Parts: sequence; structure tokens; C-alpha cells
Amino acid sequence: MTDYYLIEEWLSDEEKLVRVTVADFTDKEVLPVIEEYYMKGEFPRHLIKKMGEIGLFGMTLPEEYGGANATNVAYGLAMQELERGDSGIRSFASVQSGLVMYPIYTFGSEEQKKKFLPRLAAGELVGCFGLTEPDYGSNPGGMITRAEKTEGGYILNGAKMWITNGSIADIAIVWAKLEGKVRGFIVDTSSEGFSAPLMKGKLSLRASVTSELVFQDVFVPDDMILPDAKGLKAPLMCLNQARYGIAWGAVGSMIACYEAALKYSKERVQFSKPIAGYQLTQEKLVYMITEITKAQLLAFRLAKLKDEGKAKHTHISMAKRNNVEHALNIARLAREIHGANGIINEYPVMRHAANLETVKTYEGTHEMHTLIIGEDITGFSAFE
Repeated sequence: MTDYYLIEEWLSDEEKLVRVTVADFTDKEVLPVIEEYYMKGEFPRHLIKKMGEIGLFGMTLPEEYGGANATNVAYGLAMQELERGDSGIRSFASVQSGLVMYPIYTFGSEEQKKKFLPRLAAGELVGCFGLTEPDYGSNPGGMITRAEKTEGGYILNGAKMWITNGSIADIAIVWAKLEGKVRGFIVDTSSEGFSAPLMKGKLSLRASVTSELVFQDVFVPDDMILPDAKGLKAPLMCLNQARYGIAWGAVGSMIACYEAALKYSKERVQFSKPIAGYQLTQEKLVYMITEITKAQLLAFRLAKLKDEGKAKHTHISMAKRNNVEHALNIARLAREIHGANGIINEYPVMRHAANLETVKTYEGTHEMHTLIIGEDITGFSAFE
């Protein structure tokens, strides 16, 4: 592990074990196949059960619901190691844990928790999260998906877009307006009137399933509304969980690109010596290791704040904004160090660079997080 400031010394034995376990999983299960699946534009679905077996889903939840009662540091390290493999693999785990299991645990009934959480934790069920709409991305409060009360349940109509796992999900956490108020629903994807067409033509996150969700008079039973999810604050709380995982995941992408560039620079000989011996190459590598270290420290402190119940959404915005921006810069520099070889899939840097273009946009764009922090420190909102 790239760890210039010896952050591993701060980890508990359990947290070290989590990192080593997930790192081993990434090395043995993800890296050998990821380029093939990325080029095909498919998600390696055979990994889902394996991820469930090593406890990657809902790690921070209580054991009675299939979780491991792990710290947020441990969860972050797991996301870091998964994204060292590929952003699409980490995205799957982030959605399953932060956007599906978290809302059921936080806003669901006891019956819903017992019914869904253990199976989601085991990877027996796959979930997705439907908030973003074709015309409402950064402004989710403008959603037009509607729910109407009917006998025995609700009728959903509307559409969602850019939904990770949508076409392979068994259940969908869907946000819709009921009598003008945002509410959350657990939707069985086998329901009549539900469809999840795959979004094609992606040049980023190719090893990830991205879909539309379409609701045409979809019936949702009374017992599938999340009873405690009332108002826009509920889905925004879920997004904070996903953004937290991204902040750590970006560090994994940074490490993958840096380690590839460092190795290549020591082996690639030009003008009778390795390019690692030239000042301009060293300047790039020093930038990389410095920004990785800063990102690790930011993520670690955020995790401790979260474990202590002190983390604010603005703290999460800062970590997501900073870490993804510098991860993308590092990927581009790594491509430069690799020269022409940087654009072929024998090396991971171009794949990470392409993925990070999406990671910088989803779960709140770089600009939106800038304004979130800006409002926090000035007291003035610049959203309008």
C-alpha cells in the first residue's frame, strides 16, 4: 500500500484486516478480469456473491441485519481498495451499501429491515437508487416522478436516469412526490409497468451497469413505503453516504495510477537511463505522492469524525471534491509518464482517467460541492 505518512499505524487490527482482505480480493478477483469486462462494457456479475461473502455490503450496519458493525475507517479502506481495481466495482458496493441498505436501515420499518438487509448484505439481492431524473440532476427537489395513494398502496409514474445497477437490480429505492412531499419507496423491479433500459454508448464507467428507470402505473404495496423517509432531507442523507465512499474510492484510483507510473518510470529507458531519473518525471511523481498523502489524511480524519458523530455534510463535500479532482489530475499525469503506452489497456491509467470523469460528476458535481462549502464558510448561498 502506498502510505508515505505511515497512516496504517493509526489503524486498528480490525481495520488493517479489512484493508488487507479487500486488497487481496481486488488483486485476485478484480484486476485479472477488469480490462476484459471494461472493454466489453459489462459488469462482472460473478463478483457480487463473492463480495457478499467477504462482507463488503453494509459493513457499518449491525450484525443482526447482515452487517459487520465496522468502523467508517474500515468501510472507507474497503472502498479505497475496490476502486484501486475499478470505479465500477466500488460504485456497485457504494450503491448497495450507502444508497440501498442505508435508507432501508435508517428510514425503514423493522419488517423491511429483516426482509431485505440480510439478503442485500449477502449479495443475494441487488438494489439500485432512483433519485436523478432526465431534467433534474443537481436539483433533485424539482423531480416530477409522482406517487398517488390507491387502495392497498401507491401508484408510481415517472422516470429516473443515470441509475447504477438499475438493469440488474431486484429492488429499487425510488424517490417520488406524494401530495407534494418527497417520499421513499421500495419497488420490486418485477412489478408490472416497471422497466430499466440499459444506457448504452458510455465511454466511462464501462464496467458498471447504468440504466434508466421507467414507471408506468407501477403499484407499490402499503408496506413498501419507507415510513420515516419524509422530505428531501432523506435522499440527501443517502447521498452523503455515497459521497463518503467516493472520497475514499478516489484515493484507490490515485494509488493505482501512481504505482503504475512509478513502476513504468523505473523501467522505461530513454537517453540511456530510466525516465524516473529525469527532473520533470520526478516532479510529476512527487505531486502524485503528495496529493495522495493529503487525500488519505483528509479521508481518514473524515472517517474519525463520522465515527464520532461529528461529520457534517460539508466535510463530506470537501473530501469528495478534493480527492476526485486530484485523482483525475494524477491519472492524467500518469498517462503522460506512460507516453503513448498510456492509452492502451495493458496499463490501467486511461481506464481510471475515463472513470474519474464520471466520478467527478456524479453524487454532486465539483461545482455543486464548491457552492455547498462556499455557503458554509460565508453564510451566503450562491445556488440562485
